[in-house]
Order: sequence, then C-alpha cells, then structure tokens
Amino acid sequence: MLSRKLEVISPEEYLRFEAQSPVRHEYVNGQIFAMTGASIRHNLIAGSIYAALRSHLKTSPCRVMIEGVKLHVARDNAYYYPDVMVSCDPKLEKLTANDMVVDQPSVIVEVLSESTAGIDRREKMSAYRKLASLKEYVLVEQDRRQVEVFRRIGDVGWEQLQLDGSDVLELASLEFRLPLDEIYEGTGL
Repeated sequence: MLSRKLEVISPEEYLRFEAQSPVRHEYVNGQIFAMTGASIRHNLIAGSIYAALRSHLKTSPCRVMIEGVKLHVARDNAYYYPDVMVSCDPKLEKLTANDMVVDQPSVIVEVLSESTAGIDRREKMSAYRKLASLKEYVLVEQDRRQVEVFRRIGDVGWEQLQLDGSDVLELASLEFRLPLDEIYEGTGL
C-alpha cells in the first residue's frame, strides 16, 4: 500500500506561491490544483464574451475581468480563476498594480471543456452560489452551441435557462444581450 501525506497550505502561502508561479493554480481548502491550458476555441469564446461585456459596460462602474484574475470564495476557503467575470464592487473603481483578487462578482462565466465541466457544474457552482453578490452564473459549451444561465431569484433560489442554436444570451442583471452567433463566431460551430 502506498501512502503519502497531503500537504495543506494556508491561503496566505497559496497567494505568495501563486504570485511567483509560471503556472496558474486554484486553491480549495488548503489544497492547490494546477490548471490546464485552454484550447483556441475556448479562448475565442471567452474573448468574445469578454469583449462584448467590456464594450457594454465601459461607461458603468462595473469591471470585466478575463481568465487571469482570482476570485475568492471565503465561505469555501477557495480561490478560483473564472474564465470571465463582472464585478460592480466600488472598490474596483480605484485599482492598484497589486490588486489581484475579486470577492464580489455579479456575473461569472465558465467555458466548459471535457476536463473541467464536472468541476464547473458541481464544485464551482456550489461555491459560487454562496456569493451574495452573484446574480448570474453562465456555463458555455465549447464543443457545441449551448449556453446555460443560472439566475438568482431573490432569496428563494435559482432559475436555469438553456440556450442553443441562434438564441440570445441575456444577462438581466447587466441589461446585456449577446446572440450565440456572436459568442461562437469563428469557432467552427
């Protein structure tokens, strides 16, 4: 029998380690997990959503971030790297070079891959829903034209919307609309 001790590190140790690491890692309750690289299709989809959101929100106090910004979920002692997120937190209006973590997102978008879909649908969805600021969580398939929107309904729960074909992604919290045709433009889907 092979046995090994799993090393548990503190959030502070993780943040110091991550600041110097050439590879990105997510952190969940003392454990770190290396992130895999993204496909070109994944990057095009995330980029299309980011660009449309950035253009839509350019005169608002909301900020749009893509891939390399950490999200802190304190209730789960976790740090994740969402593909795209929007935060309307007033503290983001005056950024410094050392700002690297968001803890009050309004919208989170994850582009699903075969290796991450299970984590995005279970672990991350469970963690993200604990964020009081989160209004919408969006899952975007990269191998077929399908988008799921999970929208908070007051204090009573969440509704799920499934989009495909030529439907239009609507983020009600941001008064934002984006046709799936634009999300998947240039991807071969």
